[in-house]
Amino acid sequence: MRILLAEDEPHLCNQIKWLLIAEGRVVDVVHNGTEALHLGSTEPYDVIILDIGLPERDGISVLREWRSAGISTPVLILTARDGWSERVDGLDAGADDYMVKPFHLPELAARVRAILRRQSGQLNPVIEIGNVSLDSRTGRVSLDGLPVNLTAQEIAVLTYLAHNAGRLVSRTELSEHIYEYDGDRDSNTIAVFINRLRKKLGPDVITTVRGRGYRIDAI
Repeated sequence: MRILLAEDEPHLCNQIKWLLIAEGRVVDVVHNGTEALHLGSTEPYDVIILDIGLPERDGISVLREWRSAGISTPVLILTARDGWSERVDGLDAGADDYMVKPFHLPELAARVRAILRRQSGQLNPVIEIGNVSLDSRTGRVSLDGLPVNLTAQEIAVLTYLAHNAGRLVSRTELSEHIYEYDGDRDSNTIAVFINRLRKKLGPDVITTVRGRGYRIDAI
């Protein structure tokens, strides 16, 4: 799952970035409102973490412009400790959730997971796909109750398909959600990851629709 992190405090930004990467997320980072507006308007993110107090363009105006343009990507806003009015403005502008600085990083990770579950209609953090279990909190995967060792890219592919269960996902869409903005988005490697997942989890876990993409049947 791909996340845009718009935060101008270097230390906090790095803490959040590496926390999310450790959870198997792909993270693009920007440090001002202008860049946030551009990437959030042109790239397909699963969640955006948006600091209200960004330079150049403040987060509220960026969020309002996204929503006016019909961009529905879930947004978690970060506000200052005493910025209660900013929280109200952010929610009224279309934010899905907010956190007040300073906050505990594990709580931020949990809120991101909750947003992703709501988006995909998943109520349980453990996603069951037949005899395969995917724990969205840890990225751990098991088959018939036994742990399966997957690479980060394999987990990313499985997670995105599981969160979009029942929907056909093209190679291009998959590549857009498992690679960073400046990464080498080779959609041909998606087939390699799919084949590896089938070898490790069974041939029926992912369905191929020839020439169109892949699907995990509705869970």
